[in-house]
Formats: sequence, structure tokens, C-alpha cells
Amino acid sequence: MVETLRVASVNVNGIRAAYRKGMGEWLAARDVDVLALQEVRAQDEHLQQFLGDAGWHWLHDPCDIKGRAGVAIASRVPATAHRVGLGAADAQERIQSSGRWIEADFELGGKPFTVISNYTHSGEVGSPRQEAKWAFLDAMGTRMSELAAEGALVSIVGDFNVGHREFDIKNWKGNVKKSGFLPQERAYFDRFFGPKGETVTGVDGSEGPGLGWVDVGRKWAGEVDGPYSWWSNRGQAFDNDTGWRIDYHVVTPELGERVENYVIDRAASYDERWSDHAPVVVDYRV
Repeated sequence: MVETLRVASVNVNGIRAAYRKGMGEWLAARDVDVLALQEVRAQDEHLQQFLGDAGWHWLHDPCDIKGRAGVAIASRVPATAHRVGLGAADAQERIQSSGRWIEADFELGGKPFTVISNYTHSGEVGSPRQEAKWAFLDAMGTRMSELAAEGALVSIVGDFNVGHREFDIKNWKGNVKKSGFLPQERAYFDRFFGPKGETVTGVDGSEGPGLGWVDVGRKWAGEVDGPYSWWSNRGQAFDNDTGWRIDYHVVTPELGERVENYVIDRAASYDERWSDHAPVVVDYRV
């Protein structure tokens, strides 16, 4: 039997609300080794209550603005090191990365293995929120190049707040001018996943070097609609599966070769959801 390590990620939309609605039961049954959370919106004492008291080791980067954002990584074994924030120190205010990026180092089969919980800005066209998103995506690309140059096994997981391709949004035609599916945003992902070192022409016509990372979800599912990971709470979006795939596992090529299984844990019914996002769960061969 192949030995695997299970990494799960989910935007919990507030960990206290998620636990009230059943997140604890899901986690207890899912046999996860490393859990990356986004939009935690809580304090350290809450993570201790929900995770620490259950035997998890946890790391947390709360947002500077109380009640907003927040990312965390919980694990069965303690991380050997961790880092918070994205981008150069002198650009932190522009990037606004507090509570949005945390890296934790582990081992996988005797090799260094890094898991990053990422919560990209949602953005809003023509507003400072979109400017912060552009800066964040720029900094993400720079960090991805650094990590790839180190040759490590790396998994950047979480809520990227961009649907890369038409497959990734049920109603893509109605969203081409909205943040989350702007051609300029999607072009970043064209470069992230483009052949390393080759010139990549993005969907917006821009050109840049490919970084060579792997979108585990698309590689596993193939050229099909979805599977989606987020549904609006408005209308019948969940029941009609009118969703977005904005939660990713983005990995270095060597780690991509170790994928044994990929699944989105979509709730059986609307009433059984404990977040508007579904967990994304990937097994990696040790």
C-alpha cells in the first residue's frame, strides 16, 4: 500500500462559525495530516480551543484588521520553521499581506516540504482593493520564482480568488469584467502554469516567462467544467452547482508527480455546509 501524506485546504469563512456548523466533525473523520485555513477571522485562543486542544500543532497569522482575513496551518507534527507575509518589507503596506500568507516547513519522504496557506485579495474593479490584488499577485509570482529556484517540494494552497479558465466558472460569460475573472488576472495564472522559462502569452495578450508550476485540480480533473469549490449563498447557486473553482493546490513539478488523489469535499446538501467554500483535499506519495 502506498504511504501518503494528506494536505487539505479550506476557506472557513470564520472558524468559530464553521465549528458551530460542523467543521469539527468533518476534520475528525478526514484523516488530514496538514490543514491550511483561510479567512480564519479569529484570535489565537480560538485556534487553541478548536485545534490545539484536539492535539494539532498550529501556526496563525491574523490580519492587522481584527475580524478580517487570517490564515493558519495546522499539522499532526510540528513544523520545523515558518514565515509570514508576502513581499519585501518596504512593500508590505502596498501588498497588504497580513493574514494572507503563511509558510510552514515539514519533511516529505526525507525531503524538505513547504505548505503555504494563501488568501489572495478578492479585489474590486476600479478600487484600491483591486490595486492591492495586483500587488499581491506580483509578489506571489516573485515568491514562486524564489521557491522554484530552491528546488523544494512546495504546495501553495487556499483561496486564490481567481478563476483561471472558462472551465473554472459556471457563468463565466457574465463575469469577464468582474474581479475574479478579469483577463489580466487570468494571465497571471497563464504564466504561473506555463512552461518554465518559455515566453507565455496570457489571455489578455500580455507576455511573460512561464514559471512551470502545476495546478493539481486541473491536472487531475482534466478539461471539464469545475469541479467547483465555492458557491454564492444567494439564490440556488449551490443546489444548481453554479460555482467557481477558486481554491487551488499549486505545486512544484516534482511534488505534482507525487499526487495520488485529489477531491473537493462538496457537502451533500446546502444545509450540511459549514462554509461557502468546500475543502480541497490532496494525497501526496511519501
